[in-house]
Amino acid sequence: MRARKLFHYKASQGRVLVEMVIWALPRADADRPHGLKYRLYCGCGGDCLVRYDNERGKGDHRHYRDREEAYRFQSLEQLIADFRLDCTHLAGWRWDE
Repeated sequence: MRARKLFHYKASQGRVLVEMVIWALPRADADRPHGLKYRLYCGCGGDCLVRYDNERGKGDHRHYRDREEAYRFQSLEQLIADFRLDCTHLAGWRWDE
């Protein structure tokens, strides 16, 4: 069984691009104990401002401007809320509620 795409969002505002892709995995593993694979990206003019992902071998983490740091995954809802807040703070992103 393959990963199943749960969610995909892609939009731009001026030069800022936001894309979120989340997949449900067939089973959890050591790198993804929550059973999800994700990539949430916000960039401007090709430069990454913030990205949350959980590539194999690194687990849950966040790229915030020039630094990379661990991210403590609590829930899918919290992940999206944290990402949205970073996009608003770093890029002035306006979310349509």
